Amino acid sequence: MRTTLTSRALDDLEEATNKSRANVPREHLILYQFSARGHEVAQAILAELINHRHDGVSAYYRNRPLLLGLGLTIEDGLASPLGRSGGFSDGRDIGVVCNLPNANGPIVLPMSGDVGSQFTPCAGWAQAITYHREVLGEQDYAGAIGVVLGGDASVATNGFWSSLTMATTLKLPMLFYIEDNGLGISVRGDLQTPGSDISANLASFGNLLVRSGDGTDPGESATLLAECVAHVRSGQGPSLVRLTVPRMCSHSGPDNQRGYRTDAEIAADTARDPLPKLKEHVVPAFLSVAEWTALEKEVARDVGIALAGARARPAPLADTVGQFVFADDSLGVAQAYGGLSRAERATLNGSDAPAAGGELLRFAEAVKRTLARELEVNPKVLVFGEDVGRKGGVHLVTEGLQRKFGDQRVFDTSLSEEGIIGRAVGMAIAGLMPVAEIQFRKYADPAAEQLNNCGTLRWRTNNRFAAPIVVRMPGGFGKDVGDPWHSLSDEVRFVHAYGWQVAMPSNSADAVGLLRAAMRGANPTIFFEHRSLLMTGDGSARYPGDDYVLPFGCARIVTPGDGITVVTWGAMVHRCIEAAARFGTRVELIDLRTVAPWDKACVLESVRKTGRCLVVHEDNLTAGFGAEISATLAQHAFWELDAPIERLAPRDIPVAYHEDLLAALMPNVDGIAARIEAVLRA
Repeated sequence: MRTTLTSRALDDLEEATNKSRANVPREHLILYQFSARGHEVAQAILAELINHRHDGVSAYYRNRPLLLGLGLTIEDGLASPLGRSGGFSDGRDIGVVCNLPNANGPIVLPMSGDVGSQFTPCAGWAQAITYHREVLGEQDYAGAIGVVLGGDASVATNGFWSSLTMATTLKLPMLFYIEDNGLGISVRGDLQTPGSDISANLASFGNLLVRSGDGTDPGESATLLAECVAHVRSGQGPSLVRLTVPRMCSHSGPDNQRGYRTDAEIAADTARDPLPKLKEHVVPAFLSVAEWTALEKEVARDVGIALAGARARPAPLADTVGQFVFADDSLGVAQAYGGLSRAERATLNGSDAPAAGGELLRFAEAVKRTLARELEVNPKVLVFGEDVGRKGGVHLVTEGLQRKFGDQRVFDTSLSEEGIIGRAVGMAIAGLMPVAEIQFRKYADPAAEQLNNCGTLRWRTNNRFAAPIVVRMPGGFGKDVGDPWHSLSDEVRFVHAYGWQVAMPSNSADAVGLLRAAMRGANPTIFFEHRSLLMTGDGSARYPGDDYVLPFGCARIVTPGDGITVVTWGAMVHRCIEAAARFGTRVELIDLRTVAPWDKACVLESVRKTGRCLVVHEDNLTAGFGAEISATLAQHAFWELDAPIERLAPRDIPVAYHEDLLAALMPNVDGIAARIEAVLRA
């Protein structure tokens, strides 16, 4: 009752303030307001049922009542929408995109501003619960569940269907709560799901308990929610409950529902207000009229005090806005919720000195051996993706790992990149180290939302949460073959994405060191496995040992020289080596190894020595990463240059299939050598 009344009071306050904007200073305005009016009773009931220390909730922007029921303070509930210091994000994210870390649980996973992206991380959390209990033997996870909330429009998204597939095929301890108010902003429910009732459409799903009812009726809501929660906690599999609720307001503060709803429709929803029904339910059965009135006065007092506290908070410090894009232990702050703990990482000792006498390994075998070693020494490592388990991957990089480590640690997934990455995020927040494979670079596109949200997670929660995952991603041209679907490079897309490390090793030894560093680190990492190196012996190198760790952002000088600096990475390194050999000691060849971060100091020092630079890469010429390197050199080494900076990369054309067309597109040894000669003569 207190939660419901508090939520309604906050909505009343915010909506009234925004309606009188002309008389309110900007610093006291909530610029992005979403009301939970009409939704709050069922959410408050659900909050009472989420009481296990390892319960995890994945919510969305209309779920402040739930957070209030789970421990969100009223002052934070107001200060965050006002953009004040502290709160969910320290003013970095809109105030309705919430999170709630709690070492003793339950927690609310960081929300996102996009619709439907909350589902698959919850499935990852639910799978992590079973892993903690069944594999790691942590019996205090028994009975814990993942709970995801969504509106009726969210059931049309990829994330909903992907998470539903995971939950039902794996019998995950996961509860879906769908708040159906019949509208996705202005789009009616019959355009979101056939018949406007997702519960009816899912009646035939196996391993899924489905219930539907009236979310404005406190008794019915409590009965249905309690039944579904008990079902999931008992280990019988997932459940979905759909409760109909009224939307008693516009979609958001800037929205005006009268542009797409009739007065009669608005009045009908207003008449279904669950708050009077709640009062009828508890008065006089549980509270007297006087006690109810006293509770209302207490809530009004508490909201008033919280509002004063929220408005008194200072604005966030502008000079800290750059913190926490990546982990930074030097700041002396508490560790974010998610990933391996600092203590766990400290036990995984490593060295950047390669062991002597290692056997010669091809690239694919080096990756496999590194995965196997980390699976051995870290029980929290999981390796998964489509065809990763029984088959061992389409490039056979994970062949035999499932037989050795079991199908709970190395496993196949359904064909949903959204699900693969979202699941990994939920697992990482739950303290595991997920290593997810996207079969080819181009296939990552359906997961763009999850990838972007993962990269910004630490920053937008002001270091409250983090999801350090490793995404293995083959790409680039193959041995004498290419095509627009399997041969895309496009690494610059992830360099441009916030919060991601991007590794592009050119050989087996670097692959071992960078992959191990990523799997023991605190940041999400794209680990790019070039198809040409997977298919040939070009990247073969001596195995550097089971403890070899290579820091990110440290380039390798492949060949020293004094006439020109050639900068490259990935498979192009090998073509550049062959081309550079024609010029004796004139070429200083640099293999960046990682492009996010990249070793600016190494490149600048080399160019200041040689006075000339050629950047060679496989991604498109226009806006490829070579442009960033060139701009940096032009800014910081302009006066040391003896010739214009040159770039050699494919034209802005998709990767072609026929080998003659592919050869015409990609920089080759002769072409690289010709460009080196031209720059040397300039």
